[in-house]
Amino acid sequence: MSFKKLKETLLEKIGAATQKAYGQLPQQLEIGFPPNTELGHFAVGCFALAKQFRKSPAEIAGHVTENIDPDEVIDQARAAGPYINLKIKPDRLFGDVCRQIIDLDADYGSSDTGLGKRAMVEYLAPNTNKPLHLGHLRNGALGMAVANMFAATGHRVIRANLVNDRGVHICKSMLAWQRWGNGTTPESENEKGDHFVGKYYVRYAREAENDETLEDDIQQLLQKWEAADPATVALWKMMNGWVYDGFDQTYRHFGLKFDAFYYESDTYKLGKDIIQQGLEKNVFSTDPNGNTVFFLPEEEFGRDKNGELKRVTVLRADDTSLYISQDIGTAILKITDHNLDYSIYVVGSEQEYHFKCLFAILKALGYEWAGNCFHLSYGMVYLPEGKMKSREGKIVDADDLITAMLTLAEAEIRRRDPEAGLSDEEVKNRAEKIGVGAIKFYLLRVRPTLSINFDPAESISFDGFTGPYCQYAYARICGILEKEKNSQRKRQNPGFSFLGNSEEVQLLQKLIEYSREVKSAVADLNPSRIAVHIFNTAKAFNQFYNKHPVLKAENEELIDARLALIKATAVVLKNGLNLLGVEVLENM
Repeated sequence: MSFKKLKETLLEKIGAATQKAYGQLPQQLEIGFPPNTELGHFAVGCFALAKQFRKSPAEIAGHVTENIDPDEVIDQARAAGPYINLKIKPDRLFGDVCRQIIDLDADYGSSDTGLGKRAMVEYLAPNTNKPLHLGHLRNGALGMAVANMFAATGHRVIRANLVNDRGVHICKSMLAWQRWGNGTTPESENEKGDHFVGKYYVRYAREAENDETLEDDIQQLLQKWEAADPATVALWKMMNGWVYDGFDQTYRHFGLKFDAFYYESDTYKLGKDIIQQGLEKNVFSTDPNGNTVFFLPEEEFGRDKNGELKRVTVLRADDTSLYISQDIGTAILKITDHNLDYSIYVVGSEQEYHFKCLFAILKALGYEWAGNCFHLSYGMVYLPEGKMKSREGKIVDADDLITAMLTLAEAEIRRRDPEAGLSDEEVKNRAEKIGVGAIKFYLLRVRPTLSINFDPAESISFDGFTGPYCQYAYARICGILEKEKNSQRKRQNPGFSFLGNSEEVQLLQKLIEYSREVKSAVADLNPSRIAVHIFNTAKAFNQFYNKHPVLKAENEELIDARLALIKATAVVLKNGLNLLGVEVLENM
């Protein structure tokens, strides 16, 4: 019997007892966990029944409990205030749950709730004038985790990257290389391509402080690009190519994957036709200055300080587009290209108003799917230096951070087991998974909307609310299972009836809750729910293992029952960490 079937069985039994007590089936029942494992394994609140039967919840709990008889599933039913607390026979509770998890393995926690639905998760959106920074890592970690979560719930997921590859900022790097590059290349300088180009973006900012004419030169270069001047376009392609080579290395290193790329150079003129059609349908208006504007719905946006309806410009009077213009066109293009049911944008919180306007415009244009467009807003990542400023070169470079984390991880591995005799290759392999996993987990462990103070030393710790702590719990289980595998003991049928102490029940509850947490994380677009749950599962395992032996338990049947319990725990830890993009290790 699966946990789902067990839950259905319990609800049926409580329903039968309710009908016996009050002559009616309950209209609503919800099973949860009591605050104390000594009270029982499950708890059913009677608050909804109070409204149905016009009795106090405590009275109903007592009366219904009197009509529940222990059987092959329920060991004991007791009323505690407004709750019905149930203890389940251990061989059914632990046996059914552990067997289900072990049998499903990598599929445990997955569901078909999104089967037949297509979702695009758009994330990263780098500029091709500089390397990726720590903010991009948070964006990428969120995007990959959300994509994994949607895939785990049956959705067909398209991972998309909208690359900002044109505009004034790109021209700044181009002009600086023209003026001061002296024909050097990433190869000649033995430098990663995105770092090489980013160096010239910083150089431009420095030179512009003392030379105001550079701004005019930039505008001329942008005009040449828009006019498809062959030399300018060739320079643009060459330098963007260098950046893409650099990006690809960082993508691989951090585990970022994409199914579709969109480029601003292809999309920046999109939306104009749609806006013209909207003008004809009176969705848009023309203001006294000749700009095309959209009046924002009062019920959602209110009015300005003068009492006027708020507006957003979607096209300038000279027919040039804005970001909102091209985003209208790109949103429609993505839906058309991939027949999407959901479109999720992973973009920083400073763009919340922009996306609120975009979705309102799409809705006003008559696109029903606009209601399934979502902005996954996330906060800044801070370090002691404060907010990152890429134009000044004061950024927390993604590659440098990853390298630093691998160094920290390698030092921690050697410190914890100096006599292990690991090869340098093995140490580096472990450090890669621990270091990158530490970054991802630290960036995902809080709600996306919250800002983060990133602490590299804390994130790499094997103790506390960290990725390595969860990885270590998994590795610890693998070590126990490997030791048992190599032993000469004769395996028995697991004696699940021997299980039931507080630590075992608390651990089992975490295993049961995992599937619900995955669904909730998808509904909330919030990977931190999974991170928190996996940490709590690892913590529950350590509390259990520190108090109760597995391979040295009192009898063989108990040994095999506890082995099944920790094997099921390993499945949950691995599946949850993998959803977050964190790899597990069998040895740390």
